[in-house]
Amino acid sequence: MEKNQDTIRAFIDTWPSHDVEKIVSYFTDDGIYHNMMIAPVQGRADLQKFISAFLTGWSETRWEILNIASSGNIVFAERVDRTNIGDKTVALPCCGVFEMENGKIRIWRDYFDMNTYTQALT
Repeated sequence: MEKNQDTIRAFIDTWPSHDVEKIVSYFTDDGIYHNMMIAPVQGRADLQKFISAFLTGWSETRWEILNIASSGNIVFAERVDRTNIGDKTVALPCCGVFEMENGKIRIWRDYFDMNTYTQALT
C-alpha cells in the first residue's frame, strides 16, 4: 500500500514539469483517466492527446496533497491543484481515486466542482 502511495505522490509531483510522456508513463498501457465531468479516456495514446490538450495554456501548476490514504490497490489523494492559466490562477480542490496494478495507474477518477475551475478563469 505504501508503495502505491509513493507512486501517486511521484505522479502528482510530475505535473509541474508539463512532460506529457512522463505523466502518461505512470499509467498501464490500457490505463483510464476519468475526469468525472466528461467521458473517460483510455489507453496511452489517447491519454497523451487528452493531457496535452488539457495542459494547453498552463504556464505553471503545483498540486498540493492534503491527505492520502490507501487500502489494497486503491489510493485516495485529496488535493488542491494550483494552476496558472494565462493571467488567471486557479486553486481547485479535488479528490483523486486511483486503482493501481503492478505499480501503475490502471484507473484514475478525479472528483471536483467544474464551476470552481470555470469561475476562476472568468
